Amino acid sequence: MKVPFLFRALSVVALSLAASSTLRAQETLHSTLHAKLEVQLADVADHLNGAMGYAIKDLSTGETFLRFPDTVFPQASSIKLTVLLELMRQAQAGKLALEENHTLRRSEMTVGDTEPILTMLGDGTVTLTLRDLAIFMVVLSDNTATNILIDRLGMDNINEGVLRLGLKETKLRRHMIDLEAARKGNENVSTPGEMLALIEKVYAGQALDAAHTKEFFNLLTLSKESEFHKALPGDVTIADKPGALEGVRCDTGLIEIPGHPLIMSITTTYNTSDDEGERAIEKAARLTYDYFNRLSRSSPYGRVISYK
Repeated sequence: MKVPFLFRALSVVALSLAASSTLRAQETLHSTLHAKLEVQLADVADHLNGAMGYAIKDLSTGETFLRFPDTVFPQASSIKLTVLLELMRQAQAGKLALEENHTLRRSEMTVGDTEPILTMLGDGTVTLTLRDLAIFMVVLSDNTATNILIDRLGMDNINEGVLRLGLKETKLRRHMIDLEAARKGNENVSTPGEMLALIEKVYAGQALDAAHTKEFFNLLTLSKESEFHKALPGDVTIADKPGALEGVRCDTGLIEIPGHPLIMSITTTYNTSDDEGERAIEKAARLTYDYFNRLSRSSPYGRVISYK
């Protein structure tokens, strides 16, 4: 009786070793692809006549790609993610309603805005809800809408809300197009890692309840002009907020890839050419999407089964 038992035991061990060997082989194939993307992303950053940082994470596996993830960069309009988050938080807490009305006045229009969407409207003749203002802020990056929301929410409340999430370097220091504040060094800043963490915490339900988490991403998913939208196929769901200042280009958002929901935060600064900064973000985003899209369509052996 002992011989069959020993035989079975040895068989189990042999099968286990074979499975372990196969798993290691598959991990080697995957790690080879990972290493190639790391090189490709670094090459994009190295060839930019400026500085690039990024934090990229697959939420299904935790796989990451990082470059200067803890370095503070100017965030331009990507900082408006913090305003949107605080708007949802106060709505959740009952401190305001997204349907609350606000009548636009000439006196609150942002001076120096080069794309004054709201300034084209009447003085006291147009009333928008706070949700409407958030849409203007997210989709058109309207600075007047953003500043109205900052004043309604309170800049300190916005920063305290972000700090409670453990994001110590993410700071809204000034209103939009406040050049005097910018000259004093009061820039709106964060790190690629913290911008990624902000989206990840909202996605995981650690910042808002289910209803307001959904509202947060629904607004960010609205179609807009951004580097991620330019780089990725039109049928990909993208919830992002790009940013642009002279010498600075950035984009942060959630990319929905089947089985591989992905967060990307890419920032460039010290750009000698803003067009080049935009192209660098687009190229990095496209490379990253192609990599994770390939994983989503492949078996553990890399086989893609298609009816085409």
